[in-house]
Amino acid sequence: MPPRLQVALDFVNLSEALECARRAVEGGADILEVGTPLLKAEGLAAVRALRSEFPVLPIVCDTKTMDAGRTEMEGAAKAGAAIGTVMGAASDATIRECVEAAANYGFKVELDLLGVVDPVARARRGEELGVHLIGVHCPIDDQMEGRDPFAVLRAVAEAVSIPVAVAGGINSETAARAVAAGASVVIVGGAINKAADPREAARVIRGAMLSGEAVETTLFKRATGDEIRRILQMVSTPNISDGAHRLRCLEGILPRVPGSKAVGPAFTVRTAPGDWAKPVEAIDHAPAGSVIVVDAGGVPPAIWGELATHSAVQRRLAGIVVDGAIRDTPEIRRLGFPAFSRQVTSHAGEAKGFGEEDVPVLVSAIRVFPGDWVVGDDDGVVVLPRAKAAEYANRAMDCLEKENRIRRRIDEGSTLNQVAEIYRWEKK
Repeated sequence: MPPRLQVALDFVNLSEALECARRAVEGGADILEVGTPLLKAEGLAAVRALRSEFPVLPIVCDTKTMDAGRTEMEGAAKAGAAIGTVMGAASDATIRECVEAAANYGFKVELDLLGVVDPVARARRGEELGVHLIGVHCPIDDQMEGRDPFAVLRAVAEAVSIPVAVAGGINSETAARAVAAGASVVIVGGAINKAADPREAARVIRGAMLSGEAVETTLFKRATGDEIRRILQMVSTPNISDGAHRLRCLEGILPRVPGSKAVGPAFTVRTAPGDWAKPVEAIDHAPAGSVIVVDAGGVPPAIWGELATHSAVQRRLAGIVVDGAIRDTPEIRRLGFPAFSRQVTSHAGEAKGFGEEDVPVLVSAIRVFPGDWVVGDDDGVVVLPRAKAAEYANRAMDCLEKENRIRRRIDEGSTLNQVAEIYRWEKK
């Protein structure tokens, strides 16, 4: 049997889920899933609505059952689901209750291995207990740290004889890889439900599954290591802030070159107000692609100007951030060099040589360490701690992808209030 494409409808309102489901089915989706966020927001009404609109397609109710197995499986089955999920971390007793309830309703049970310490052993035990398929699942929060499900998928698929489904950030580049690793069902969430055109996204992904050939994509990929810069170049500072729980910008540090963008690891400098020696020396010491971040006390005179900028361009630096003053902004704009500062002034200080390079600095009450990632654009400058840079970059991309979907709905004639159903989510 050819591999099947399952679309995880991980929305928090039913209208968005139904719209995506219609388009995904037109693109060739084989199975529709009421994702856990949708189930928690809308209840079993979401299952009933999908069953009513798609009477032939299998509907998965992602209950993630941990207890009361019989009750939850019966509820899902009566609502019209064909498959319900029970957690591998649940007790054997709960799993048995799910399987027995399924037998009464012509229903199937999927064992979700999310969070299981030994997924192979638990998959084997699930097969012994009578579950109908195994779900290998790399959770979203792990995806944001650059993890994927493929090693576990391969090991589980080799260990059991029942079908295996896989979920976890799969896109058109990795769908074929999922099938090659043993997946009978490929579960895709964001790459379809956040796509500007879910119909086309489903068509491309299903084609990749059947052909075994990857299809390149720029979205729906998660960064690790050297890929961080690529992701940060694509997202905005608002995306980064939203994805990192409203991460603060460097307040009061303003862009001086409209339309430019600085992305790179911080090379830090602490200097006395108006002392431009250490910032200029840092140009020679900072690695290519880095952003010089200067704590100059937040006040004039200027410690950076056109000659320093010409030097930074020659050294292929990515930008300059000054908690203090810069000057010669017309020439800096002409060069297109990303420059951010608290102040602009015509008068410079003197090169006295006070200060240090490559040390922690304090800018706008935020500690910036050497190697932290810095992103600056027209909306300001944000700093991503080095240890969390990949996660924050990935969460920012997730925000961008969601906004693309919402923007499409607005451009088709809706409004933000209508798409997001704001009234419904207001605190009462």
